[in-house]
Amino acid sequence: MPLRHLTPRDQDLFWRYGRGPAVDVPDPLVHRAVERHAAAAPHAVAAEHRGATLTYGELNRYADALAARLVHEGVRPGDHVGLFVRRSLPMLVGLLGILKTGAAYVPQDIGLAPPAQLAHVVRAAATRVVLTQRAHVGRIPRGPRVLALDEPLPRAPAPRPRIDPDDGCYVLFTSGTTGCPNGVKVTHRNVANLLCTEPGGLGIRPGDRVAQLLNIAFDMAAWEILGCLAHGATLVVRGKDIAAAARTATVLVATPTVLAGIDPASCPRVRTVAVAGEPCPRPLADAWAARAAFHNCCGPTETTIVNTMSRHAPAAPLLTIGRPTPNNTVYVLDADRRALPVGEVGEMWAGGDCVSAGYLGNDELNAERYAPDPFLGGGRRMFRTRDLGRWTPGGELEHLGRTDDQVKVRGFRVELDSVSSVLEGVPGCTRAVTLRRDARSLVSFVCPADVDPDAARRAVADALPYYCVPEDVMPMTSLPETDRGKIDKPALLELARQRTAVAAR
Repeated sequence: MPLRHLTPRDQDLFWRYGRGPAVDVPDPLVHRAVERHAAAAPHAVAAEHRGATLTYGELNRYADALAARLVHEGVRPGDHVGLFVRRSLPMLVGLLGILKTGAAYVPQDIGLAPPAQLAHVVRAAATRVVLTQRAHVGRIPRGPRVLALDEPLPRAPAPRPRIDPDDGCYVLFTSGTTGCPNGVKVTHRNVANLLCTEPGGLGIRPGDRVAQLLNIAFDMAAWEILGCLAHGATLVVRGKDIAAAARTATVLVATPTVLAGIDPASCPRVRTVAVAGEPCPRPLADAWAARAAFHNCCGPTETTIVNTMSRHAPAAPLLTIGRPTPNNTVYVLDADRRALPVGEVGEMWAGGDCVSAGYLGNDELNAERYAPDPFLGGGRRMFRTRDLGRWTPGGELEHLGRTDDQVKVRGFRVELDSVSSVLEGVPGCTRAVTLRRDARSLVSFVCPADVDPDAARRAVADALPYYCVPEDVMPMTSLPETDRGKIDKPALLELARQRTAVAAR
């Protein structure tokens, strides 16, 4: 019934394109997969960091002892335990130990998160216990019980609580760029559905080396960490040098901004790369796809890391975000939530096992972003991604920016990513970002610094209407990053403001 307005052909394509394959998930509790590898190969190296290593047997044994301590402290299934740490081997023990109790881990980088944010996370997630390292105990907000991960624990058998796949695995807080950060609860079912099936498993196997490059508070870090450990590979936990970790890896998971700082020629062992978190420039995708299996992916935190993936080839006519991952659906809908025919632009809604449990303590936002799924039915829910897209004739999703990246300039609607895409086609340009400076003008930032700004503006003028042409194109050696490895757009706008102020003097 929800599709009766479509032609029979488009009704058929709605399901053929919009539904990922139905597959069984071998481990609905992802940490049980880690335990299996620890039993089968206890001496295999689970992780390394700054010259130190941790075997699977050690990781599992330490996590068992920690889980026993947490249970002694009153942690039970359904609880939220803070993991406020710096990148390290104890970080992994803490993460696995929390999961063994049936609680969800709540990650924050203790070296980067400001005190007010840590306090908000503790309150919003009702966190009674926080794990950290001794050096950072003084930074934990007052209230929760604080345990140091780098203090010895007596050996103890792991608790075996009853954990349901629909229990929480982790709680991640959105970046908060538009207000107070919101905690998103992601379940074991959500996580295992991506990491323990293909292509989300990225073909990771024992003997692989997966670089751990990203901030633990970012959901793609869970893809690196749990995706590696669930398949028995070695996690290469980076120090300050991102490129050094990447050079020894066989698998990379990164944002395009982070990946752009790594030279493909210096990473001869890399065989698989996955990017998500922001639009990927075509030149970056082509450069890596010529050397490795390159997956361009999309999906917000609320749909469990990514819910669409595309294996990109340099000869492909388009860089798409592919199709739904297993047991998931994607719908391209109009403003009234009606399915659109193939080729028409609409908002992407996500359904299936990727849809997370929702925002903590925010019924209004849950009602705005989550809705009953009329296509799957059966009490299932779908999530409003606020990503614009359309189906290509061949059944690939073309990502066309965010609904909040559609801005009005001189009364005309402009898609900022469309402008940036043209700029990235200028010879020599590897990265471009376009922002609205005011009601009448756009400003673009391009890399590297030797891109000709006049040639860049002419390229946009040749391809798009006049109101899409940026008033300024600012070449830069590199673009500023947030602590989650994405482009820092507020910092770019401040650079544009300073430039305007200098020019007006």
